[in-house]
Amino acid sequence: MTTLADPVPGGRPGDVERATVLAEELSGKGVHGVVLAYVDTAGVCRVKTVPTAKLPAAAAWGVGMSPVFDTFLANDSIVTTDTLGSPDGDLRLYPDLDRLVALAGQPGWAWAPVDRITQEGEPHPGCSRTVLRRIVTEAAERHRITFRAGVEIEWAVGQGPVADGEFRPAAWGPAYGAVRQVELGDYTADLLAACARQGIEVEQLHPEYASGQFEISTSALDPVAAADVSVLVRQTIRAVAQRHGLVVSFAPAVFAEGVGNGGHLHLSAWRDGVNLHSGGTGRYGMTADAESFIAGVLAHLHALTALTAPSPASYLRLKPSQWAGVFSVWGRETREAAVRIVTGTAGLTDRSANLELKPVDLAANPYLAFTGLIAAGLDGLTSAMPLPREITGDPALLPADQAAAAGVRRLPTSLSQAVRAFRADERLRAALGPALADAVVAVRFGESDAVADLDDEQIAAAYRWKY
Repeated sequence: MTTLADPVPGGRPGDVERATVLAEELSGKGVHGVVLAYVDTAGVCRVKTVPTAKLPAAAAWGVGMSPVFDTFLANDSIVTTDTLGSPDGDLRLYPDLDRLVALAGQPGWAWAPVDRITQEGEPHPGCSRTVLRRIVTEAAERHRITFRAGVEIEWAVGQGPVADGEFRPAAWGPAYGAVRQVELGDYTADLLAACARQGIEVEQLHPEYASGQFEISTSALDPVAAADVSVLVRQTIRAVAQRHGLVVSFAPAVFAEGVGNGGHLHLSAWRDGVNLHSGGTGRYGMTADAESFIAGVLAHLHALTALTAPSPASYLRLKPSQWAGVFSVWGRETREAAVRIVTGTAGLTDRSANLELKPVDLAANPYLAFTGLIAAGLDGLTSAMPLPREITGDPALLPADQAAAAGVRRLPTSLSQAVRAFRADERLRAALGPALADAVVAVRFGESDAVADLDDEQIAAAYRWKY
């Protein structure tokens, strides 16, 4: 007979005892259940929940969930690969107790990200959180490099409730305007308070460009923690909005026309406590390694787009001259470049210099997006790729001959183009591993097929409330 004192492989030593203490603390605070969350290949956050008293059992044995979700589409239909998509088998969801937090926006609930483990106690090859952790560890062991990362989150706030699937903005003030901040000031103040109670350090929260749109950015963390926080922040944004009678959309394109919601990635590489993007002899103070890292990102960017812009709706957003970064070029503070170099304010460059990847939206699984970004950059660093010349201004306005001479390339204009580039990119596929790479290809082609007969407005509507 097994007990909680002798769990199967998959958890971490001491987790059962720790979970027992945490469950008692949470119960004392009126928390009745724990949300166990992960993000699937399609970018949808999937969950199971357990009563708070069952947290020690979850830490000991995990919670069962089928591996079929690796090949779910955003519309909940299922595609298959050689190894995934079958009704057979089971996985165990193990909560990361280091990231467990009581949800301020959902009283009575706590939340934790999970690692997905096989019944035999091995990491599931389709677990994107495990894959990201693996490449971060490899960077530290092989290159003595660590990372600081963050995800910008843009979302549109609408009037609720929604019964017809339409989106009606809850604010009408100008972009970045004080009017809009006042219109939704109560909601955003409660959002800041909820983030603070959950230990999330917010850097900025402000009205954005599109109708009813806001953006929040949080402090830089290691990439796994940054991805976790991006999922938690979205859970919090949605929960606080609901308590105010509002609804939110994180879709890449709420409407077929106009500016959509981005999810830009920020990343800086560090060695021995020194930021490689500052204090060097390269352009804008970058070190040679930082320049080669960025060159690697640019070299793999067409394939990387299949991970960072993974929805058919993503390509309604990725349009020139809308600050979406649809050309594979870089520039200092150039918001039309796919890779924006952020040097930071004088006096803070050693801490704040980083790269921003712009063709990213919140349909992306953040663990996959960071894995691909890091893999591309490390490929450039390992091979000492030269960084091409910088682009200033809007690449879309360059004459064709000048654009060609400068190496300006348009990123994929459809999901099918992006996934074909990914399928041909051996480095990115290897970073994910064969099972997860095949799932990416199958799910992306499945999403494309699912909307093949829809026009742009119908595509926007199909994904408006999925993420």
